[in-house]
This record gives sequence, C-alpha cells and structure tokens, in this order.
Amino acid sequence: MDKNNLPQHVALIMDGNRRWAKKQGFAIFKGHTFGQDRIEPIIDRSIELKIPYLTFWAFSTENWRRDRKEVEFLLNLFRNNLDKTVDSFHQKNVKLKIIGNLREFPKDIYEKTLYWVEKTKNNKKITVNIALNYGGRDEIIRAIKKIRNSKFEIRNLTTQNFGQFLDTAGQPEPELLIRAGGDIRLSGFMIWQMEYTEFYFTPTLWPDFTVSEFDKAIEEYQRRKRNFGK
Repeated sequence: MDKNNLPQHVALIMDGNRRWAKKQGFAIFKGHTFGQDRIEPIIDRSIELKIPYLTFWAFSTENWRRDRKEVEFLLNLFRNNLDKTVDSFHQKNVKLKIIGNLREFPKDIYEKTLYWVEKTKNNKKITVNIALNYGGRDEIIRAIKKIRNSKFEIRNLTTQNFGQFLDTAGQPEPELLIRAGGDIRLSGFMIWQMEYTEFYFTPTLWPDFTVSEFDKAIEEYQRRKRNFGK
C-alpha cells in the first residue's frame, strides 16, 4: 500500500446484515449487531493510515419502511450502545458528526446524539460521519431550504458554494466509496458529493467486512488513474 496515495475521505455503505444473519441461521436482527462491531476496526485502521474522514451509512430515509419490529430493534441497538461506542471513539480523539435529518428520531436518541457530537467536536484525529435518516435527495432538498431561510442571495449560487449548505459542509468530498453486500448502485448515497468518487463494490456482506477487506479497497483505489475529466 502506498501511504502517499491515500483517499482523504472514504464513504461506506454497510449492506448485507440481514442476508448474513439468514446465511448463519440467525434471526435477521442479529446481523445488525454483528455489523455494528465492524465499524470501530475500520476507524482504527483509518487512524493508523491517517485517513482524516470516514462516513458510514447507518440508517436511510427509506429504512423507516421496514418491518416495525426491525425498526424498533435498530433504534434500541443505537440507543443502548451509543454511550459506550462513542465514548470509545472519544478516547481515541475521534470527532463525531451526523449527516441526515436527526430530528425524525425519538427525542432521547436525538438529544443523546447531539450531546456526543458536542462532546467530541474538538477532537482532531479523525472525523467520523454517521449517516442517520439520510437520503441524498433529502439532503439536497434540505440544503435548498437552508438557502431559502438564510440571507444568501440565490443569484450567487454556484456548484462550488452549494456544498456549504450540505450536511458535509467544510469536508472534502469522498474520494472512495466502498459498498459491501454485492449490490452495484448508490441507492441515493451522497449523490451530490460523489461526482468524481471512485466506486468499489464487493460481494462481501458487511458483518464479514474486515480490515483486510478495507485494505483491498484502498489498494484498488491506488491502482486507478484519476483524470477528473481532463
């Protein structure tokens, strides 16, 4: 691996939890528990490699349509593990950011998440975005509403300054997208930010996505020549 040619921002779609659970003979909810445990090792490896930004898509705007019991399980999983998980991040100097419309979550989750965002805001080692109730089109619509509610003059809007109204304002756009689980599509993930992102799709289901799988994706990224239309 070329340590001088690393992406500054890696985005990850953590897909395949339910299929993994079925394959193992577990209840489908179990896959989410095992999948959650794959996040911190990727953060640790990124800190080691000095990759400054990661984004994990944890819950989409469409996930509310799943079976009510599964949605409740996901909410409780997040609720019950948030303090322990993010405190571990905090000890490692990780800054937590949320992208997506967090206001749709129950009040206790909303408030606890904001607490940890505030507590970790001065951490410097790496910025980790967790995408919660996130959809790419929804983000763009919310950005437009921010513009309408601000003093920004619409005639001054450009493709360069539109990003300041997105959830990822102030961050570099992802240079590498990794999607686990075998599907070969974006599903609306960060559709504005990924104009020149390199895509890496793997059939590996997310609970089986190890640090070595992450390294394989980085190495594939390094083999590509990025022209940016030139």
